[in-house]
Amino acid sequence: MISKQQQKYVQSLHNKKYRTEYSRFLVEGEKGILEIINSDFEIEYIFCSENLKLKIDSVRKNIKVNICKEEEISTISTFKNNNTGVALVHQKANSHFDLNLKDNVVLILDNIKDPGNLGTIIRLADWYGINNIYCSQDTVEFYNPKVISSTMGSFTRVNVHYIDLSSTLKKLKMPILGAFLGGENIQKYKSESQIALIIGSESHGISPEIEQFVTKKITIPRIGKAESLNAAIATGIILDNIFREV
Repeated sequence: MISKQQQKYVQSLHNKKYRTEYSRFLVEGEKGILEIINSDFEIEYIFCSENLKLKIDSVRKNIKVNICKEEEISTISTFKNNNTGVALVHQKANSHFDLNLKDNVVLILDNIKDPGNLGTIIRLADWYGINNIYCSQDTVEFYNPKVISSTMGSFTRVNVHYIDLSSTLKKLKMPILGAFLGGENIQKYKSESQIALIIGSESHGISPEIEQFVTKKITIPRIGKAESLNAAIATGIILDNIFREV
């Protein structure tokens, strides 16, 4: 059973203001919860069905779990169809870091706004073995519930850093590719041993401030009449072409 105080606390984490204030976030649904209990994230509490508790106990015994009715879980979840569980998780502390220059592909996001796009890009990074993503400060929040859900568990394996892109790009000593509607056909691009790839916002693409650091503009050849591609779809196509050459 969920108390009114617990319900109020969990529901407050639907809002970015309180996620930031309490340094907590929500992981919702069976898949996400089973992924996170095997990660290095610290779990505060899990509200879940009896069936999910049995699965959790088979993996880890030292987690605080509250068995709830399906309607109670639906009440505290941000998703209407979630009746299996909600986990309260500690956000990781921000720390100083340097770009991991051992990565073949340094993936950089400039002002991505849609949570679903960021979540899918994190999932793509996980698929292609990219362990770090570097985001502009105005990119959508990593801990947004829709971002976490869209990753399908990949958020536990991919580190997302929010940085000052301009100052970081000035220091990069590698080719910097940028996705544009006009540029070199990505299918003909011969990838180098190490590159940085910048994906711009859904509405405006790469910002002028960041465009100045791009050393090679690339594009996905258009055969039909669509005006543009979803940012996450474009990222997937570009990564697939890049990794054919790496």
